[in-house]
Amino acid sequence: MSTRELKPLLTRATAPASALLLAQPPKLGIVHIGLGNFHRAHLAVHTAEAVAAKGGDWGIYAYSLRSNEIARALREQDFCYTVVDIHPDSEKSLIPGIHCGASGGPEAHQEVFQHLIDERTRIISLTITESGYCYSTETGGLDNSRREIIEDLRSLTQPQSVIGLLAKALLTRAQTHSAPVTILSCDNLTANGTTTKKVLCEFSQQLDGASAEILIAYLDSKTSFPNSMVDRIVPSTTDRHKALVSERLSIRDEVPVPAEKFSMWVLEDDFIAGRPAWEEAGVLFSNEVEKFETMKLRLLNGSHSLLAYVGALAGKVTVPDARFTPYIESAVRQFMKSEMAPTFAMPAAVNIDRYIEELFSRWSNTTLSDTTARIGSDGSIKLPPRITQTSLWHGERKHQTPMTALILASWVACMAPPRGFEPGEIARAMKDPAREYLTSLSAGGATPAQIIERLFSEGKIFTRELNSLQELKTETTNLLEKIITDGVEATTKALISS
Repeated sequence: MSTRELKPLLTRATAPASALLLAQPPKLGIVHIGLGNFHRAHLAVHTAEAVAAKGGDWGIYAYSLRSNEIARALREQDFCYTVVDIHPDSEKSLIPGIHCGASGGPEAHQEVFQHLIDERTRIISLTITESGYCYSTETGGLDNSRREIIEDLRSLTQPQSVIGLLAKALLTRAQTHSAPVTILSCDNLTANGTTTKKVLCEFSQQLDGASAEILIAYLDSKTSFPNSMVDRIVPSTTDRHKALVSERLSIRDEVPVPAEKFSMWVLEDDFIAGRPAWEEAGVLFSNEVEKFETMKLRLLNGSHSLLAYVGALAGKVTVPDARFTPYIESAVRQFMKSEMAPTFAMPAAVNIDRYIEELFSRWSNTTLSDTTARIGSDGSIKLPPRITQTSLWHGERKHQTPMTALILASWVACMAPPRGFEPGEIARAMKDPAREYLTSLSAGGATPAQIIERLFSEGKIFTRELNSLQELKTETTNLLEKIITDGVEATTKALISS
């Protein structure tokens, strides 16, 4: 049975585990940039549930930056796809039915641009990864050294960056109907809404005089940038997931989305042009978004980095493989308790001990089996917000941070292995936009001490503030040397026992 027959099938379905949320997509209200699995299992699902409960024209037109492959499959399937809970006690399968259009790749630039400037578009949402914001980890603002930013500041005819695309679209809106719009980041950035606005404003200020003045005025008066915290583990789709959908629903879906059962979304209620009734879909509106964000960044994301890099060097293919390795679990617990928890205040509604145990439960999902290679990718972008502020906090108090040093040493061993050290195929499978630079650190037979010194002092990945933390640099160097000579297991075990 083809996926084109999915709607009538699920309309007739009696199994409570299967549900078509919307028989027909609503009219356009949201343009989403970043048509990946996370968007389709998170914002799309919550929006479909909200519209199903309270209605509203909040149909999503989604654009994929790099490729038209997913968009093409969605068009062929009448914008239907399944989101499948991958959990031992769940067989839930949802078809959101919220998308009213999709496109992908540079060839679709004009199409997505027309939707961005459409007066009906009241929210522009983003899942473009941390790298897509073209921000500097050192200043927190626009990275003017990025090639695509340089090109876009020269000409916005065919934007190379998302920041350039947004600037062009918002400038056009300001020059035509001037309708308000909310820019909603759904990425793991510190203060993601605030950061997005800062980067856009700094870009706008560098345009020619008239355009800069018009765009800055529009940003100040006709836009809002709510901060948000998003959380759901969504791995890449494999043939196994396609087969699972076929078995459960007797349909063929070329782009199903596997996801854990857990989903959390915390938002500031700052939507200048309205929003779906997301509170009907389990979304939490809070004035403590920053605390939720910090909690996730330090306890979940920071621990994910430890699981990924130590796990990869230990030959652990999946997150559960790493989590169920006793010495890795002990390292993660020590990291959270001693190095992360003291540095921030939990949201009032969350108990830290229960939250930590829930994390270990989520990481135990062997049915989902998210990979350490996926989690460990893009470390040059992910690690700075995860370890910089905590390292500086401990540095001011003369505290040692051995597990943070272990994360850094393991990451370097994976991504910039010194000559003669083989990190293994899992580490080799990790992707990173700074891989060329990282590889250069270990070129020419550089020693661990030389690699770490360049990494901290050159300021290309971490802020130069970290370069003042000599004890962290020394500990990272020592652990990198020990990983090379003794292996990651002996290194981690010795660190725990000490």
